[in-house]
Amino acid sequence: MSLRSRVPVAVGIDIGSTNTKVVALTAEGGVVARASRPTRRLADDLSVDAAALVAAVEDMVVEVCGGGREAHALCVAGIGEDGILVDDDLAPLMPAMAWFDPRRQETFRRLRSDLVGDEGFDVDTDPVRTLVGWSWARAHAGADRAASWIALTDLPAVRWTGRRFLSDTLASRTAAWRSRDRAWDADRVALTLGDPGLLPPVVRTGDVVGPIISPVLRAAGVVAADAVAVAGGHDHPIGGWGVQLMVPGAILDSMGTAEVVVAQSAEVRGHGDDQVDVAPGIRSSGRTLLRVEELARNVQWASRDPDVARAIRHLLIGRVPPREVWDSGWFVPGRRGGGEPAYAPGAPTDPVARASAVLGALALSGRDAVDAVRRHVGGAAAVRVAGGWVRSPGWIAIKSAVNGFPTVPVLEPEVTAVGAALIAATARGWRPDPVDALGGFATGLLG
Repeated sequence: MSLRSRVPVAVGIDIGSTNTKVVALTAEGGVVARASRPTRRLADDLSVDAAALVAAVEDMVVEVCGGGREAHALCVAGIGEDGILVDDDLAPLMPAMAWFDPRRQETFRRLRSDLVGDEGFDVDTDPVRTLVGWSWARAHAGADRAASWIALTDLPAVRWTGRRFLSDTLASRTAAWRSRDRAWDADRVALTLGDPGLLPPVVRTGDVVGPIISPVLRAAGVVAADAVAVAGGHDHPIGGWGVQLMVPGAILDSMGTAEVVVAQSAEVRGHGDDQVDVAPGIRSSGRTLLRVEELARNVQWASRDPDVARAIRHLLIGRVPPREVWDSGWFVPGRRGGGEPAYAPGAPTDPVARASAVLGALALSGRDAVDAVRRHVGGAAAVRVAGGWVRSPGWIAIKSAVNGFPTVPVLEPEVTAVGAALIAATARGWRPDPVDALGGFATGLLG
């Protein structure tokens, strides 16, 4: 097939904590190809092998552009807090510390007393934040050769264009950036990263970063001569933006490794005291509002007991009914940033009771997150759910029981990757149909 007759597509990439997904989207909005790989982590800890990750993303871009497709724009969304120091050649100098790595707790404890002045930042100051990873990376072997700090999510586009940059929704996750001022806090940067010159320019999600000069993608013949990389950023705001194209004003409850409730707001507001983080709006002058709750890690902790693990599986698939112990307090979820979960004193040892308490406590956390975001965007805002957990009918039933309203899933399984593709397509001047892209919504309650 000649290049002239190849189908133009926009490519969206979602670098997730567990899996990395890539989709190809036509100018009209049809998803015509998709690929997925596990996100590469080191064998001995939770850190991401950044170079291997970029190579895997490139392999998937080549895969989805096979069969007569040609990429005209690429956009990467993904993990909000992970990043690395790179050298002059943009080669990673270390692995990327995971946002849920327990080692963050100790690093944060050493820093906390010096992290003064929490006012005005986009997020709470806690162990999850990027500045904790800065401090860890700075102490890592090879840090003295660093030329720049690059967010893991932005790394593929940085490598493809040769341009260092940081997406603004990722800057918001650092706890050192104030999006209202579009400025860094010099004291926090000096304390944790050291040299402010290591920070790349901050660009807005949806801006064209530059032309694709990647030798790998060019040699594979899968990108148009004028193909561009488009700034993406934090996965959940981008997924939520895509859902709002489908249902104006909707809140997205995205459930994967973490549960993240996100919405776009026309109001320009700062971070409050209700754990609702803020970030720049996606292709708007407003704000993104989001609240993050740990999900999968709490289930993994409880599943160390094989009897509880079996009970959780049976509850999730709807094989056994849950005990209605949502408010029992028998399970205490782990704090963000690696805090240890626990059973409360006196919690029953019966596996189904424990499994019900775990899932019920997590559903309550999700409900609290939805309520907090809803207060800022309107109490009648529609809620849609997405992510791998929506494929578990028992979980959907528990969520509906705890929430008190039907839990309506998005049909498209890769909401963030499609959202990134929609941003890439829009940057090219295309007008894709979001209904075609996201596949519409289920209209009733599952489970």
